Amino acid sequence: METTKKQEGGNHYKDLVIQPIEFILANDIPHCEACVIKYITRWKTKNGIEDLRKARHYIDILIENESTKS
Repeated sequence: METTKKQEGGNHYKDLVIQPIEFILANDIPHCEACVIKYITRWKTKNGIEDLRKARHYIDILIENESTKS
């Protein structure tokens, strides 16, 4: 993707072989799952444990949503 050659706010995605957004779009991944991928991919190079907590938050949302389905 041409647009992924430029990144706003750092290079924590640009340095990856496959950027999370490319994977997410190619696989039509829904929002919550996409957020987990985004945060888990960048945690070491951006916000550390904060990003792991954000990923866990979205996983908790998914678990709660799935648990309440009849």
